Amino acid sequence: MVTAGQVASMLLVAVLWGGTNPFLKAGAEGLESVRRGSGALQLLAEMKFLLLNYKCMLPFLLNQCGSLIYYITLASTDLTLAVPFCNSLTLLITVAIGKALGEDIGGKRAVLGMMLTAFGVTLCIASSISN
Repeated sequence: MVTAGQVASMLLVAVLWGGTNPFLKAGAEGLESVRRGSGALQLLAEMKFLLLNYKCMLPFLLNQCGSLIYYITLASTDLTLAVPFCNSLTLLITVAIGKALGEDIGGKRAVLGMMLTAFGVTLCIASSISN
């Protein structure tokens, strides 16, 4: 049986992951313009760009906090619930935040997919509560 605390921690993971994904994408803009001669210098230049860019590092650190909470949550929650719950809600939150930031999320099929995903998560939770 799933507790309210477990659901809250899984929801927090999904918010931290899904809420930071669009900001990570936006923070990494300009990375493709970093050019260096060799492969090793290119890698170092790209790492420097990302590490010194607060628009990328702040969402990254929040995202990693979500991963830490996820790891802790997996120790006390049924995997068959935690994994689909966190990952599917992450997708929904990513799309919602992306839309709020002006990204194109697709048309009616994308909305239908989001609704079906939300319905599936609801079924997962309902089956865990009734057991």
